[in-house]
Amino acid sequence: MRRPRPAHDGQVHPEPVDSAPTQAFRRATLRQRWEDLTFVHWAVPPEVVAPLLPAGTRPDTLDGLTYVGLIGFRMVGLGLGVGPGVPYLGSFAETNVRLYSVDGTGRRAVVFRSLDASRLVPVLVARATLRLPYLWSAMRVQRDGDRYAYRCRRRWPGPRGATSRLAVRVGVPIAEPTPLEHFVTARWGLHTRAYGRTLHLPNWHPRWPLRRAELLELDDELVTAAGLPAPAGAPASVLFSPGVPVRFGPPVTLR
Repeated sequence: MRRPRPAHDGQVHPEPVDSAPTQAFRRATLRQRWEDLTFVHWAVPPEVVAPLLPAGTRPDTLDGLTYVGLIGFRMVGLGLGVGPGVPYLGSFAETNVRLYSVDGTGRRAVVFRSLDASRLVPVLVARATLRLPYLWSAMRVQRDGDRYAYRCRRRWPGPRGATSRLAVRVGVPIAEPTPLEHFVTARWGLHTRAYGRTLHLPNWHPRWPLRRAELLELDDELVTAAGLPAPAGAPASVLFSPGVPVRFGPPVTLR
């Protein structure tokens, strides 16, 4: 992968968007599989999300805009290192609200504003270790042929009762994603603020198998509950993926 170079103003350019990079860490600290994912995205001005990002990061942009993502999926086989997935507790439905960031070294990543999950123990562990904004929710992912539906009602810590209803019809495979489709899916880490430090947590997985998707239903309160404006108009992008195996490496401190 090419190294980012400083711009004329001294700010480091973001790394190139790479849909299939080599794994950037020697050992995996976490393993999991993401399955039956639906990605829904809206464009927003970067100044809207900038105050919500961890110190040392800024909004990542494409043609002057950044994006808010609502992603529903199933987490399967979450486990430590090279070991097997944790039975029962390691598999659950999840819906997250995320933003797109870049740090001072040029690394592109995501920033989670909320991660609703249907297992309480993983929620408590993620909140305690990396201070990720996991929340315990009643959730369901259902399939009926080419139709996928995602349901969420928040339990704890709040705002209790916040809901999301999302349904899509899966369409044709995408042979070559557009620049926007690469931008919102080719992400190889997350930024988070934990115990006074901003961390970058790298991940790796094979190239996404992506498909077009038609939005059939959307009634969501999670985006506004995450401190973001209610989406205005139709989404800029709706995608589906059957899933990928994922590895996470050790976190790196930014500042």
